Amino acid sequence: MARSTRPVVHYIATRPDGTVPPTDVYLARYHRAQGETIPTVNLADHIGQVVDHPSPGQKWYTDKPFGYFHMYTRPGEILERIEDGWPIRLWVVEPLGETGNWGGQYSPYWLLSHQIRVVEETEAWKAFGHRGEQTLAALAQLPDLARQWATEWAADPEGTRRTYTAWEKRVDRTRALTGWAFCRAQYSRREAALQAANELAGAAAAQAATEAGADPHAVALIQLRARCLVAGQLMFDRIRNGEYEQSVRALLLGARLDTPAPALA
Repeated sequence: MARSTRPVVHYIATRPDGTVPPTDVYLARYHRAQGETIPTVNLADHIGQVVDHPSPGQKWYTDKPFGYFHMYTRPGEILERIEDGWPIRLWVVEPLGETGNWGGQYSPYWLLSHQIRVVEETEAWKAFGHRGEQTLAALAQLPDLARQWATEWAADPEGTRRTYTAWEKRVDRTRALTGWAFCRAQYSRREAALQAANELAGAAAAQAATEAGADPHAVALIQLRARCLVAGQLMFDRIRNGEYEQSVRALLLGARLDTPAPALA
């Protein structure tokens, strides 16, 4: 089988201010609790420049909260180690000097180094993988959608409850979210992207539905609908073959629920 000839691109995600977060969240919390300041680098100040790590650790172990530059070649996994979560800024970098990967076969998309060249800033949506733009668009619509769903629920509580309960049972029975979306995200190296999207969708929908006056049971099902919708957007290109897969994808996108899902690009 011929191997891809596409060049390998290395990415680093930073906080919105451009600073690199710790490579180990738990060590960072411990050191901060001891009153220590965690060193960092602001990539926005070094575009086009070579940057040496300010406090290099052992090669390649996690002996410090921030002991090396941690790069990704699969952008859909970038969000797995971001201390403060979304939003982020995303940078293309070039590793220089000796490199390593203590993730081994389990995380072949990692690369560690003590020196990088900051090539350029790139679009942050790439952290969600190939369908990052569509995923962020769906997340942006969720507050309005969740309020609309809550209004529909209030207009016909019993009928809407029956509709959602039947849909929830199909989602659970087919494992549309926990099985299909999750496994396909693992295979296509978007597991971190899916986890982040689930968390963002659930939080946005819960807040909007609660503000709209929905009861706790309605809020929970609206949350599930939001999480499924965003997962369906994120994994749309991976759950598509055959009639059964298409029915699973339709469940994720809210098939048989009243409000049409956002159009897919």
